[in-house]
Order: sequence, then structure tokens, then C-alpha cells
Amino acid sequence: MTDITRAIAAATSVAASLDLPADDALVLHSSNRLALRLTPCDVLARVAPVGQEDAHLEVELAQRLAQVGCPTGLLEPRVDPRVYSRDGFTVTLWSYYEPVAPHTAPLDYAKALERLHAGMRKVDVPSPRFTDRIAQAQDVVADPELSPELDGTDRVFLSSRLASLRRTVEDRGAVEQLLHGEPHPGNLLNTEHGPLFIDLETCCRGPVEFDLAHVTEAVCEHYPNLDRGLLDECRQLVLAMVAAWRWELGDRLPGGRRFGEELLRSLRDGPPWPTLDTVTRRLGGP
Repeated sequence: MTDITRAIAAATSVAASLDLPADDALVLHSSNRLALRLTPCDVLARVAPVGQEDAHLEVELAQRLAQVGCPTGLLEPRVDPRVYSRDGFTVTLWSYYEPVAPHTAPLDYAKALERLHAGMRKVDVPSPRFTDRIAQAQDVVADPELSPELDGTDRVFLSSRLASLRRTVEDRGAVEQLLHGEPHPGNLLNTEHGPLFIDLETCCRGPVEFDLAHVTEAVCEHYPNLDRGLLDECRQLVLAMVAAWRWELGDRLPGGRRFGEELLRSLRDGPPWPTLDTVTRRLGGP
């Protein structure tokens, strides 16, 4: 039985134990966590191996953000809002939202992100700092056992860039607050309730420019009072971090190695620094 099959079995078992009929499961996304649409109960299940997630923080944060009216996906209201464990997996259950359009207009995207940040400033929960996420990327690059296909020259280059960019951004001394951590288009649903952010496990504290470094330039143009110099540095930092994760052993992103190679090439080519969506388009993505 594959990990995905076992994860699906764990999610459907949890749903059934809560009287949510789950005769079928459609895989919506598969990476470090599995996102499933369970039917006919029409619930979104998020499943991850125990120890490879921060589901408890995500569940607590989702409840707190809902209380202050943030544009985020809600936990499934028919069951207790908590983390369920089954067969070595953690399972959380969420409301399923049918997308009404494939993309969110840049202005609407920027307004939703601004509302999210405003709500997050009202919420006080223990959370990692953005530098902790940089450190995770540095660990991947530093250990050949974690990134065996990354050659020596690229390893030295990427390690140096992560370290220098971390210092540069920290030395700015910018105001920090709770952030989504990865508010890229894949984590924003365009629903009948408006744009809703999902996948809160990446939340961290840092400058808002760190979040904006994950979105398109068209979205940034509509977000008020950005520090453009800091945004430029954060874009480089995000390119380096994502490059590290694409070389991590076991990375499940389709075409991840090609993406990692293109990110390294972008960092070497120098400014203007591309956004993640620009790199995706270069590789023939949407």
C-alpha cells in the first residue's frame, strides 16, 4: 500500500468515525501534505505524516483568524475543530470551497492579502520567525544527505546566498508581524465568498514584504506602503529558499528539479529579480 493510499484511508476513516460519509476521495494536491475532497460529505481533508506538519498551530490560527474576520478557509463546522490522528497520519477537516474562477484579479488579491495582514496583527499566537524557515532551507543545502543531487558548486553558491540575504533582510530592522508565509496563488481560492487564503501551516513572523515576495508584481503594485528595496531583497531570499526545497530529497513537486535549476540560474543572472510566477512561466507553466 502506497503512502498516498494509506493517507486516503486514514482521512476517510476519520471522516466515517465522525459520521461524515466519505465514499470517495479526490486528490486535489499532493506535496508535503495531501489535500483531498471527500464526498458525498463534501469536506476538504488535509493529511500529513505525523511529525512532518504543524497542524495544531494551523488549526488554532484558523480559529483565531476567523474570529477577526480574515479571508481564510474555515474548519469543517460539523465536527470538533481539532487535529485527528490515524495510522501514522494527522488529519484536519475543512470546509470545501468550489472555485468560481481559476485566477484572482490582482487588485482583489492585494486587498485580500492586506485584510489578512490587518487581521493577523490582531492575533497573538506563538509562531516561528521567518528566519526559522530560512534556517530550514540552509539545513537542506548544508547536508548532502538531505540534498544529494545538488552539486558542490551549486551547494556553496546557494549556501552563501541564503546566509547573505538573511543578514541583509534582518539588518533592515523592518517592522515584523504575523504572516501567511507562502501566500502564492496556489494558496488562494477564488470562491463565491471572495478570495480565501488556505494552508496556514507556513505562518511565521516577519516583514510584510516577505509575504509579498511570493506573489506577482501586478499584486504588489496594488499593495500600499511597500518598501521596494526590502521587497527586492525578499524576492531574492524566496528564490533561494524555494531553490533549496526543490533539491531536498523526497521533494514531490512535479518537475521540481527543473524548477530548482531555473531558480539557481535566476539567482546567478542577477537583477531584475523574477517573481516565482515568472520562473514558472519560463518553464512552460500556467
